[in-house]
Amino acid sequence: MAFFGLFKSKKEQQETLDKGLEKSKESVLSKIGRAIAGKSTVDDDVLDNLEEALVTSDVGVETTLRIIERVQQRVARDKYLGTGELNRILVEETSALLRENETENANYAEPGTDNNGNKTPYVIMVVGVNGVGKTTTIGKLAWQFKQAGKKVYLGAADTFRAAAVEQLCIWGERVGVPVVKQQQGSDPASVAFDTLASAKANGADIVLIDTAGRLHNKVNLMNELTKIRNVMQKVVPDAPHDVMLVLDGSTGQNAFEQARQFTRATQVTSLAVTKLDGTAKGGVVIGISDQFRIPVRYIGLGEKAEDLQPFDREAFVSSILGLSS
Repeated sequence: MAFFGLFKSKKEQQETLDKGLEKSKESVLSKIGRAIAGKSTVDDDVLDNLEEALVTSDVGVETTLRIIERVQQRVARDKYLGTGELNRILVEETSALLRENETENANYAEPGTDNNGNKTPYVIMVVGVNGVGKTTTIGKLAWQFKQAGKKVYLGAADTFRAAAVEQLCIWGERVGVPVVKQQQGSDPASVAFDTLASAKANGADIVLIDTAGRLHNKVNLMNELTKIRNVMQKVVPDAPHDVMLVLDGSTGQNAFEQARQFTRATQVTSLAVTKLDGTAKGGVVIGISDQFRIPVRYIGLGEKAEDLQPFDREAFVSSILGLSS
């Protein structure tokens, strides 16, 4: 993941983060400001008001209660705690909460080998409902991987929507990576098979597979995703290496429900939360990461390809609470 740092300095990444989260930060800080108005120490009233501020900032009830409990423990331990220290403590305790969900993956996005010693691509299957920015996220990732020197293939396995295939092909042309597709209505698993076979034959490093974003029938969705997974394993036995769920951060609590539905339908291993710029609902990232125990890998902060950033929990929490440097 470190190779993405080639495109933006740490300072530039922080500036993009701060700009993208500006509305969320303004909303959260105004609510916290009202929670501590007229108070010099963190007492029960402040904690009650802080709880309301976090819940109404789309952090979610369960996660808010966990954060408040941590803050209460700090208050009890430190005895006297001024309200001026509250933001710093919130950053520390919220970051610690998210740290519990972090999983190290040193081999992320690195190709492997099969039993015969042949190179096999790293396969990312991308899932999510229509309209969350799934295909756009795939295009941005393809650009970033290619800029990092990776050979990338895209698979247009969302065969139910002609627009999805067309959009992926546009991204492929823009980025300069091949897109494997079939006719609309084709078997998505067949597209995935062809993509991996072509990618493996041509020595690709990364394969990104787009999938249909339907949730009206969870049984069909689960069966379809399971079939895609099984067929891909005929080419690359341990594929997919990552099942990435893309969520629209601007939908707030609806993103929780989408995460709940997809995690029931298939084994999701990472999250990408898009459209955080222009919304005041950035707190949803904290709640989703905590409640589903699935690492947030990327966040979308703008239209440009480089505005899709690797998720840095400390930087994110510091930014949304107005403590970033």
